[in-house]
Amino acid sequence: MLFWVLGFLILCGFLWTRKGKLKIADITDKYIFITGCDSGFGNLAARTFDKKGFHVIAACLTESGSTALKSETSERLRTVLLDVTDPENVKRTAQWVKNQVGEKGLWGLINNAGIPGVLAPTDWLTLEDYREPIEVNLFGLISVTLNMLPLVKKAQGRVINVSSVGGRLAIVGGGYTPSKYAVEGFNDSLRRDMKAFGVHVSCIEPGLFKTNLADPVKVTEKKLAIWEQLSPDIKQQYGEGYIEKSLDKLKGNKSYANMDLSLVVECMDHALTSLFPKTHYAVGKDAKIFWIPLSHMPAVLQDFLLLKRKTELANPKAV
Repeated sequence: MLFWVLGFLILCGFLWTRKGKLKIADITDKYIFITGCDSGFGNLAARTFDKKGFHVIAACLTESGSTALKSETSERLRTVLLDVTDPENVKRTAQWVKNQVGEKGLWGLINNAGIPGVLAPTDWLTLEDYREPIEVNLFGLISVTLNMLPLVKKAQGRVINVSSVGGRLAIVGGGYTPSKYAVEGFNDSLRRDMKAFGVHVSCIEPGLFKTNLADPVKVTEKKLAIWEQLSPDIKQQYGEGYIEKSLDKLKGNKSYANMDLSLVVECMDHALTSLFPKTHYAVGKDAKIFWIPLSHMPAVLQDFLLLKRKTELANPKAV
């Protein structure tokens, strides 16, 4: 009996692996739209999918980003300037994309644009500090999705939302984590709503990657700017050496950062081309081994492990 059970489990494992490797038949007639292509994941995705033969429409925030991308890709790739927080810009872009794709519709929408905002303790921040990353990472993503969705439904295509392990676990203070938690919720409701239309929706959850988004110099500059505006009471609680100590911890975290951005693009590729795309893709060793498993653990264990990573305050009782 045990032999048959073992054989059945091996067969199931083989079929499950085989299922994930089945691909769509043709990609050369398919259009995909990617946001945030100036640098990082979006830039690499645009170049990679262009080489594979997709008709890539790459949205960049800056003219310089658009020009640089066009110089590295084929004539097939198109770029468009897009600020995802500008509703009129998004509407005009969606109409332009509709004219480009025609009756074929849009096979893939990759919502990749995002910013970290200010990463700092909660009591340092204002509502505006929270608003900026939420406008880009959440409302910008929703705006692009709603405007492009008719084209994706026409193609019975794919929507891929780039979230983060920060959407599963509150690692840092600031608007980044709330925005990514909300992206996860939007992604799940969208996935269920689109199932009847034959549209697959996937969520990509990268761990810590070395990109411009996580540049420690920029993170520190923003922290220093906010520190200068803090009240004397808060400065006394945290201590004058707090930022230097937190920077040392941040430098220590760099050793855990994933260097290979193609790991994220490979997940985008699977979500775009597999006959059976996954609903969630955890990317990076840190995400798979630490962050995602920890997100399923009791809060007391999460707090214990995450608080050990935080910088100690000089005098928290000075209130």
